[in-house]
Amino acid sequence: MEYTSVTDLAAGLRARSYSAEELTRSYIDRIAARDSRVGAYLHRMEEDALMTARRVDAMIACGEELMPLAGIPMAVKDVLLVAGHPATAASKMLEPYVAAYDATVVAKLKQQDAVLLGKTNCDEFAMGSSTENSAYQKTSNPWDVAVVPGGSSGGSAAAVAADLCAASLGTDTGGSVRQPASLCGVVGLKPTYGAVSRYGLIAMASSFDVVGPFTRTVADARLVFAAIAGSDPKDATTQEPRTTGQRPPAVRGLRVGIPKEYFASGIDPDVEAAVREAIRVIEGLGCTIEEVSLPHTQYGLAVYYVLMPSEVSANLARFDGIRYGASLARTEPHAALPRVYTETRTQGFGPETRRRIMLGTYALSKGYADKYYTRALAVRALLKQDFERAFASVDVLLTPTAPTPAWSFGAKTDDPLQMYLSDVFTVSANVVGIPGMSVPCGFVERSGKRLPVGLQLLGRWFDESTLFDLGEAYQEATTWHRERPPLAS
Repeated sequence: MEYTSVTDLAAGLRARSYSAEELTRSYIDRIAARDSRVGAYLHRMEEDALMTARRVDAMIACGEELMPLAGIPMAVKDVLLVAGHPATAASKMLEPYVAAYDATVVAKLKQQDAVLLGKTNCDEFAMGSSTENSAYQKTSNPWDVAVVPGGSSGGSAAAVAADLCAASLGTDTGGSVRQPASLCGVVGLKPTYGAVSRYGLIAMASSFDVVGPFTRTVADARLVFAAIAGSDPKDATTQEPRTTGQRPPAVRGLRVGIPKEYFASGIDPDVEAAVREAIRVIEGLGCTIEEVSLPHTQYGLAVYYVLMPSEVSANLARFDGIRYGASLARTEPHAALPRVYTETRTQGFGPETRRRIMLGTYALSKGYADKYYTRALAVRALLKQDFERAFASVDVLLTPTAPTPAWSFGAKTDDPLQMYLSDVFTVSANVVGIPGMSVPCGFVERSGKRLPVGLQLLGRWFDESTLFDLGEAYQEATTWHRERPPLAS
């Protein structure tokens, strides 16, 4: 049952090769044995998991028809609410909070009878690219525990890579599913903005945030996406996605664009070599490869780091110690209000969260909003036009997911700009709202360790199906997704 796809695990349950409880216990045992080295989980839900597994076994015994994810052990990022369990967003600000209701995506997993093993670690309020900003613990990369797993959904990515769950959910605001998927050697999907409900997600930047899955295979990503996607009356931005169905027999004739701006200076030569080899494999599948231009790409990161902090500033204003958040007022009920605000936010938020709040507040302030925020909105529209023009001539775009493999802990924490640059290839998809997916495409060697590289597929709005079709075809032609990290041995 180790390192087995969701699809194969589901088939084994239906064939009664093992019970759902046996499967769940195997993951619980694996977490106990490995997670001390990985640090993927912030909160475990073993009793709930076993209860669900036993219910699935009872359904199997009665011959009931199972939902696609029934009995499958999964995990969710700790920015998603699970009723009756802590939801900290990896922040001291929310340390005492226990969710009163389920996020829509969690409710959908429960409707499928998926087994929820626990909540995974992340950067505080999903702000970071390495999972080093968690207020509670660091998460290590299963391929080399001395390097980061990426972020902000590093715990969810590492959990799948180390086989501490069969699949997991993360969130992607500027690359926070795709980038850690690339660094950990798993599949990570950022759906189209509006394809998946954000209800019950602790908000970071509301016009960027998207919930997406981590899996071992593209076929599994298709399965999990089908389970969580769809309109939700509790989230007015959602709509029904196009049907994902089953993959057609071939992708021959698919028009694939290679944006020349994504192969500029700054990309690691070994990463570029792995991605270009993947492009050759895809061309061998019968796809037509052509170079395209996204001329405003150079402004994507700047636009993101104006608009995102602005939304962070607005969303996190509620955590003032009065309405929400850990509060000085609880221990000193007669403390002056300014002191409650100041000390609550100073002690509750970590350095990166405070940095982004201040950047966003500045960008929205009187005299500067037109100079920064309004101008960034205008460039956002130009970036969207770039993608519209590109998709008029091609069906999908291929790029590197991240410019480098995983780096050592502490290597970028003193230089926020270098940390932000790790998202240079992923942020534009969030700025314009298109779907993107990272697929393992090779390895590079660093300090005697093999570190994964990811290939990014970008598609038209609500056209996740094409990404799945091409990704599955690529995985049938390669074996990168079958590799196991040294942690497994």
